[in-house]
Amino acid sequence: MRMFTLREILEKTACSELSVEEAEKLVRLQAIVELECIAKIDYKREERKGVPEIILAENKTVQDTVDIAMKMLEAAGRVIISRCTLQHVEALRASAGTLTDAVCNVYEKARIVVIKKKDYVVVSSGGRIGLLTAGTSDIAVAEEVRVIAEEMGCCVYVGYDLGVAGIHRLLEPLKDLVVKDVDVVVVVAGREGALPSVVAGMINVPVIAVPTSNSYGFGGKGVGTLMAMLQSCSLGMAVVNIDAGISAGAMATLIANRAAKFRKS
Repeated sequence: MRMFTLREILEKTACSELSVEEAEKLVRLQAIVELECIAKIDYKREERKGVPEIILAENKTVQDTVDIAMKMLEAAGRVIISRCTLQHVEALRASAGTLTDAVCNVYEKARIVVIKKKDYVVVSSGGRIGLLTAGTSDIAVAEEVRVIAEEMGCCVYVGYDLGVAGIHRLLEPLKDLVVKDVDVVVVVAGREGALPSVVAGMINVPVIAVPTSNSYGFGGKGVGTLMAMLQSCSLGMAVVNIDAGISAGAMATLIANRAAKFRKS
C-alpha cells in the first residue's frame, strides 16, 4: 500500500478525492509502517517531533538492517543508520548501489550510514551548533553529533582536542563560537569530564555534555566521567548518557532549530 504524504492527503481531501473519514484513516496509518514482524517504522517522526527515526544497527543482523533501511528509504526518501559494523556498511552500500535513484554516504568515524534518494534535499534551518571535544579519542562520538545535526539542517562549528590538560587550546575556539553566536554547544569528553563544566562557566548558551567511555581504572568506561558531569557546579549544562552522541545531536538540533525559527520571525 502506497503511503501518501500529509500534503497529498490534504490536497486530495480538498479536491474531494478523499472523504474526511478516509483522510483521517490515512493520517493514522501513515505514522507507522510495518516490516513483517521485524520492525514498526515510525517514518513520520521527523514531521511530528523534528528529529527522524534513526535505525540502530547494533545487535541487528545485517539482513534485518538492510531490509529495514530500504523500507525506510522507500517511505521517507532518506534513512540514517547508526552504530554500523563494517559488515553493515558493506551490505547497505551494496543495496543502495542497486538503486538508480539513491546515494549512499558512509561516515566512518561516526559509524553512520545515510542513504538518500537523489532528489532528497536537506533544507538549511539556520540553526547553529558548536561542537567541542576534550581529546582526539572523543571524536568518534562527536562525529555522531555532527552528522545528525547536519542532516537536520544545522550548521556545526567544530573544535577538537581542547582538553583541560592544555586549557589554553580552548580559548580561541570558544571565542569563535561566541562570535558565530551559536545556539547551543555540545562538549564531548572522557576521563574526568571537566571540559563541559569549564565551557558552561564561560558562555551564556546551553551546554550539552557527553561523557565518553574513554577512561580506565576506578570509574572506568565512562562511569566516573558521567558522575563528574552530573556533579558539575556550572549552571546551564545538561548531561546525556555515556557515548550518546546521537542523543546529544538530537537535543542540540531541537534547541538550535527552535532558536533559528524565532530568529527568522
